[in-house]
Amino acid sequence: MEKMKKLPDAEFDIMKVVWAHEPPITTSQIMKFLGEEKGWKIQTIVSLMFRLVEREFLRSEKHGKERTYFPLVSKDDYLKFETGNFAKQFHNNSFLNLVSTLYSDDAVTDADIDELLQWAKERRA
Repeated sequence: MEKMKKLPDAEFDIMKVVWAHEPPITTSQIMKFLGEEKGWKIQTIVSLMFRLVEREFLRSEKHGKERTYFPLVSKDDYLKFETGNFAKQFHNNSFLNLVSTLYSDDAVTDADIDELLQWAKERRA
């Protein structure tokens, strides 16, 4: 894969289903897990899966009439990429700026800060 790129919301929704299930996964399974909830038709899912193959997030194999898909990008790798881009774009790559924004908006509680400090202490040990 060349440089990883941000996924549009619909494709990210598909990838969340792919990551949550043991590979391979089929378009029928995606339809079952997500299509009905989103109100998507099967052709929409087929198009989204095709785009994910083009973007090299998925690998596709044909088995009879059914296509199966395997993830090429792990959930952890994608979340690291997204989080890094978010921190860079909105917080000047500053972890302190990110936490400060969350804390000032009451999105982070004192208990969250205590948990973060405990995590940091354990990482340093």
